[in-house]
Amino acid sequence: MAVILTYIKLYVSIAAMFETNENALTGWTPNYADRMDGMQASEIRELLKVIEQPGIISFAGGIPDPTLFPKEAVSNAYLEILSDPESAKKALQYSVSEGDPDLRSWIASHMKTLEVDCSPANILITCGSQQALEFLGRLFIAPGDTALVMAPTYLGALQAFPSESAEL
Repeated sequence: MAVILTYIKLYVSIAAMFETNENALTGWTPNYADRMDGMQASEIRELLKVIEQPGIISFAGGIPDPTLFPKEAVSNAYLEILSDPESAKKALQYSVSEGDPDLRSWIASHMKTLEVDCSPANILITCGSQQALEFLGRLFIAPGDTALVMAPTYLGALQAFPSESAEL
């Protein structure tokens, strides 16, 4: 409880500082790493701002029609997992960074049915294609390398690869 009160007092102090001095951060010099010099706003983030506006119908890839989402199936899956105390503990807790071991084992088994010889150690679960592309960029693209892409190409790749100093 004392820690919470300390944070509240700190928040109130900071809020008061900004109320009395609108330019409290004037003269503040950020100390970003050099790689941040070329950083630009995310084109995907800007696109998402546009398509969230009322009346906009997006034909952008990766933006499915929300009316097609299997809401009932997802709701039932959540209910099934969260209603079992053991499953809920596992589902709501952090896991290893490579992804859930049971899921990785299942994927490795499935890949073997497709005649792909792999083990769970060869499987990495990501949060989506963007994270996977950034991992691949870090793994395979060295500063100064050239990455060839087609036109048109996936916008996320164009953002992931330059962050690894690649020429596109």
